[in-house]
Amino acid sequence: MAVASSNKKNASSDIKYDYDAIVIGTGPGGEGVAMQLSKAGKRVVVIEKHSSVGGGCTHWGTIPSKALRQSVSRLIEYNQNPLFTDTFRNHHLTFQQILKHASGVIRKQANLRGGFYERNKVKVINAEASFIDTHTLKLTYPNGSEDKITAEQIAIATGSRPYTPKDIDFNHPRIYNSDTILSLDHDPKTIIIYGAGVIGSEYASIFRGLGVKVDLVNMRERLLSFLDAEISDALSYHLWNNGVVIRHMEAYSSVEGRDDCVIMNLESGKRMKADCLLFANGRTGNTDMLNLDAIGIQADSRGQISVDKNYQTDVSNIYAVGDVIGYPSLASAAYNQGRFAAEAMLQGKCHFSLIEDIPSGIYTIPEISSVGKTEQELTQQKVPYEVGRAQFKHLARAQIANTAVGSLKILFHRETMQILGIHCFGERASEIIHIGQAIMQQPGKANTIEYFVNNTFNYPTMAEAYRVAALNGLNRIFKD
Repeated sequence: MAVASSNKKNASSDIKYDYDAIVIGTGPGGEGVAMQLSKAGKRVVVIEKHSSVGGGCTHWGTIPSKALRQSVSRLIEYNQNPLFTDTFRNHHLTFQQILKHASGVIRKQANLRGGFYERNKVKVINAEASFIDTHTLKLTYPNGSEDKITAEQIAIATGSRPYTPKDIDFNHPRIYNSDTILSLDHDPKTIIIYGAGVIGSEYASIFRGLGVKVDLVNMRERLLSFLDAEISDALSYHLWNNGVVIRHMEAYSSVEGRDDCVIMNLESGKRMKADCLLFANGRTGNTDMLNLDAIGIQADSRGQISVDKNYQTDVSNIYAVGDVIGYPSLASAAYNQGRFAAEAMLQGKCHFSLIEDIPSGIYTIPEISSVGKTEQELTQQKVPYEVGRAQFKHLARAQIANTAVGSLKILFHRETMQILGIHCFGERASEIIHIGQAIMQQPGKANTIEYFVNNTFNYPTMAEAYRVAALNGLNRIFKD
């Protein structure tokens, strides 16, 4: 602990460093830190161990999975659209075929983000970084050579990777995690997805949309238990109705990788067989390679680092943002965390913080998006709320677009009319939610459900769901 206490002392101002700041990682969090510091005139360098910038968000996580989802969603829409005759129906695409679209998006995003660093004169070094002391990093280049680099301040934004238990052979050609699934090079007819969180549910939708038989193993009682129960139930029903077999309250005891299949043995005694396995149960912060012991910082069992409200670690000149600090582990939030951390690095503290009601976007087919409280939370807190609903099948725009599956639900206070939560299930849910989020963030009496009744929406649009839901909710209010 003597090391940690000495680390808290600020470096002497007469020490000359190679840079004002080093940022480790080029995902959304690292990009946010680097851009903000550079615009403030600081000499910034970013260290990225991969060949191009963007981090896991661009190359293995958010962008690829959402691009895959978009392609599969359009394929489903094509096959179900009554505009086309039976001659053109049931067109089949393989995983590799739709992955080509995702690869193009990844390339465009990496080039775009690389341009940000270039225009802002932020140097990018492709190497793996580890700490020597609180101001010095060892750089290990792809060819094995090493170097040292120093800076007054350092930001850790190394992101996370899929959790891979040691009793499963992830080198087997039929066993994948949520990163390596992008290298799937055959056309499976069946798949086991272990883990029914956000990633597992999204890939269950993607593979089922491609006509693959899906077994989704969930360790909990219901899917995505953090969601409003009605929305969770809607997703469960939709997956079930499309042929996904969901196995709740199950855990694996062993996994057998064979030449032609994968067999998963469950603790309940069940045995499952499929062409391949996608293990999607949790993530781990990328901190084990940083040699944190050298600077007196300890990561927890999930590889995450503790920070204060200014994103400062136990070492005064070292900050951390993004997945390595845990909640909310969202790309959108990580970029803001990076900006706020940069402000603290420049001025000693953050003047802004993440909003309390961070929207969630889950890119299943159809999408799910929520902001604010759930019915279960409000009931537990004994808040007198009411519910307004709009079914997409009643909206002209949804009928025109043949996207009638889904609904919008608004929760509001019975007395003040203040909006307390908004939950959406259906096509474009992650876009639709932002209309309600914008009103929820308004001060005073401006964030009430009456806004949606008195406002005029374009017609026909999906946004009209807010007016329909508001009227539906207000009609439930009665006076004694």
